[in-house]
Amino acid sequence: MPLKLFSQTKFLECGTDEAGRGCLAGPVTAAAVILPSNFKNELLTDSKLLSHTKRELLRLIIEEQAVSYSIAHVFPKRIDEINILNASFEAMHLAISQLRKTPQHIIVDGNRFKEYTGYTHKCYIKGDSKYMSIAAASILAKTERDRYMQELHEVHPNYNWLQNKGYPTKAHRAAISKHGPTIYHRKTFKLLPSEIK
Repeated sequence: MPLKLFSQTKFLECGTDEAGRGCLAGPVTAAAVILPSNFKNELLTDSKLLSHTKRELLRLIIEEQAVSYSIAHVFPKRIDEINILNASFEAMHLAISQLRKTPQHIIVDGNRFKEYTGYTHKCYIKGDSKYMSIAAASILAKTERDRYMQELHEVHPNYNWLQNKGYPTKAHRAAISKHGPTIYHRKTFKLLPSEIK
């Protein structure tokens, strides 16, 4: 089923989504996107359903054609201070606040969002497979976070962030067990299963 461009047409609308919530290392990254009223793209869908090549291609299209877009990171120290849910909201708020054009209505992937003062919002479960602006935000957040983790991999190759992007794979946890956590790990997360601590 093709994605809808907008959830409503009365107000200027932005979509927002995050990437990296379930990771053990690295930031949670969010993007906000306002698309033009004539935007069309048949490839556009939830970033998790796309190959790396298609995500990178769509990123270029979104950056070129969006009315406005923004990406923001919230880093592990802050995640540990306020918890991952609040850090996700904070990343989305940061991304929205940096848009060149101010939206009047926000559509959000998921079932929870912290009100962004002065704007209406609506949450959509699997919103990134329903609305183009949320799908576009999911692609920008995912590709930007992947690039950041690739840079961190150069500094700490032992954890293979090039492949796992900070997610809790067996190999990632084995590397934490062997080398210990880095400053890029989220200390409030269960980095190792209790039986091998």
